[in-house]
This record gives sequence, structure tokens and C-alpha cells, in this order.
Amino acid sequence: MALSSLFGGIGAALSNPQFRLYWSTNAVSTIGRWVYRTAVGWLTWELTKDPKWLGIVAFADVFPMVALSIFAGAVSDRIGYMKVIRATQLGMCVLGIAFVGAIYAGYLSIELIVALSVFHGILEAMSTPPRISIVHALVPKKDLSAAIALGSAMFNASRVLGPAIGGTLLLWTSADLVMAIATLTFIQFYVATFFMRAENAGGSGRISWELIEDMKQGVIYAWDNVGIRFIMLLLMAVGLLIRPVMEFAPAFSAEVFGRGPDGYAMLLSAIGGGALVASLWLARRGRSEGLTRLVVGSLAAQAISLILFSLTGNIYVGVGFLACMGFFMLIGGVGSQTLIQNAVHSTMRARAVSLFILISWGLPAIGALVMGWSASYFGLQFSVAAGAVLTLAIWLFALRPARRLAPALEAADVDNAAAPKTPGG
Repeated sequence: MALSSLFGGIGAALSNPQFRLYWSTNAVSTIGRWVYRTAVGWLTWELTKDPKWLGIVAFADVFPMVALSIFAGAVSDRIGYMKVIRATQLGMCVLGIAFVGAIYAGYLSIELIVALSVFHGILEAMSTPPRISIVHALVPKKDLSAAIALGSAMFNASRVLGPAIGGTLLLWTSADLVMAIATLTFIQFYVATFFMRAENAGGSGRISWELIEDMKQGVIYAWDNVGIRFIMLLLMAVGLLIRPVMEFAPAFSAEVFGRGPDGYAMLLSAIGGGALVASLWLARRGRSEGLTRLVVGSLAAQAISLILFSLTGNIYVGVGFLACMGFFMLIGGVGSQTLIQNAVHSTMRARAVSLFILISWGLPAIGALVMGWSASYFGLQFSVAAGAVLTLAIWLFALRPARRLAPALEAADVDNAAAPKTPGG
């Protein structure tokens, strides 16, 4: 039996050598980012024992997505995806070295963690639009859905491996060594980028004041496209009301389940494990038909799973509910990303992807800040459950427009149309 027959879209996507190199080295680096985040989350809890600080650190790390992702998309479309990836990955290497030095020298404080988290967030905000958009330049369009799902499979496998590795290392060794290991993974990806070639991966222009107009045109384009706007609104609900629970895993581990780093790693790994199964299923599925229905249905499934998680006091039962939530969170995230890339013109790709990132990754920073404040007054479990109930209400309103918009989102071939008018193009 042929590889492509056995693995469907997975085999077809990995048959492209440049995508295979990018996917494998980025996978190692992404595992390192989760090792890094696991260490930062636990160090924050150890220093403060306060869920508000977990929310503040999460806000500092992710809020740059809100402030910079549209700018990052415009820069990437203008000067090229690989240039931005290399520059930001070098910054990640410097950040890791700085964190290791601060821990080793005994200078680590909660204020320094917040400051380094802001720097990390800036690098993530600038690098994420080109890292997602470049996949389109590494595979033919027929393999795009599978390649995006494989990227998510890698990301969510790292959610299993990264916290498990980080949590285990925190139990048996020092935090500076954990950060050093994460930094080595950043370095190997930076080196690998010099061996990658990508056709039609952004422009070759210069950064100028026209970027402001580029950013404006990207937002207008996405808003005027009814299908993309609908998907973005669903992502807003998940970003504000569902995803922030991940930032409170240390508090759930300690306060609700009476565990330490092992419980923290279990909770994050459960989300990643469920998401990994979903991403592999989507990668093998390898097509866009029916994705709109899956994206909308995932909204209700995430909400129900999170409500049940918030009601249990047993970590093993909670792990099961979080795995279900992770499965459907991935269905919604990858499905939304695929539909957006399918429906957007290539000249607007990184800018549209930057809006996807702003909403689905940036808004959890605001949600975590609000949820952390709410948890201080009403309790962590109540605050998480309330967000999930609101998500169910939004799902009910989304059912009818989803049926109307599905054909256009799933069958778009916009690159055969004229390119959108932008300054200088």
C-alpha cells in the first residue's frame, strides 16, 4: 500500500522536502517553547502563590499578539516570511540565554519574569504570522489543509511532550538547566532556517510608512469578507472565554486538585493530547469540505467539556474532560485557519493570518486577566464555568449563518480573481 494511501494527506504533505525540513526542526523548537512556558508558569506560582500573577504574566506574554500581530503580518507580506522568521528566532535564542543567566545568578523576581515575558511575547507576535503563512509556500494548494493540520499536530504534540519534559525536569533538576535545554532547541531551528528555500513567501520590499496603509487594507479586506468575519467572531469567543483556562493550570493543580508540578504537567498534557489526536485526524482527512460545520460544532463541545472540568475535584476525571476540550479546540482552530487561508487572496495572506493570531492567541491574554481578577472574588472554578456557559449561548446564535456561509468558505478559489488593491501593488 502506498504511503499516501495509508496516511492520506499526511504522506502527501511530508513528501515535500522543504516542508519536511521546516516541520521537523520547528517541531523541536516548539517543544522547547512549551518547556520554557512550563518553567515560567511554575516559577511564577512558586514566587507568588497568587492566581492574579499567573494572569498578569500570561497577559504580558500574549498581549503583544494584540498590539503587534497585524503589524507583523504587514511586515511579512512586504519583506518576506523567512527574513522575519530568522530575526525573531535569533531573538528567542538571546531571550533563553538571558533567562538562564538570571536564574543562575539569583536575580529572578516576578517583575523580571513579567519583563522577559513581554519580550517573549513581542518575538512570538512578530514570528507567528510568517511561520503559519510560509506553509502555503512550501506545499502545493492541494496539500495545504493536510500541511496546516500537520503543523497543528506538531504544535499539540509539543503540548504533550513539552510540559511533560519540563515538569519532569523541574522535579529532578534546576530551573536554569530547564531553560538551557529550551534554549538549545531555539538554536537548532535558527540554524536550520538557513537551509530552507520557499517560493512566493511574502514580498521583497522594504519597511516604510506604507505599512500603516497595508495594515489598514488587511483589516478592511478581512472585515468585508463575510465568511472570514464570521470565523473571526467565533474565534473571539474561544479566545476570551475558553482558552484562558490554560493559563490557570498551575492554580487548578495546587488549589483544586492538591498537586504540584506533576499535576500541572498532566493538565497541560491532557489538552495537548486531545488536540494531537484531532490534528492527526484532520491531517489524514485532508480536505476543506465540511469544515464550517465542524468549526461551529466544536464551540459547543469545548464549552460543555470545560463546564464539566470546572465541576470536578478529581484530577484524573478532570484530565479526561480537558482532553476532550483540547480535541475540539484543535478542530475549531485548525478548521478556522484552513478556511481563512482557503478564502483569502495570496497578497493578503499574512495579514489575514495575523488577524487570526490576534484573535485566537492574543485575546486569551485579555481573557486571562479578567478571569484572574474574577477568580480572586468568585473562585477559580466558578469563573471558568461562567465563560463556558457564555460560549454555549454564542454557539446557538452561530448555527444559522454557518449553514449559509459554508459553501463560499469551503470552495473559494480567490487567487483566480484580481488581487485586492493595496498601496504600491
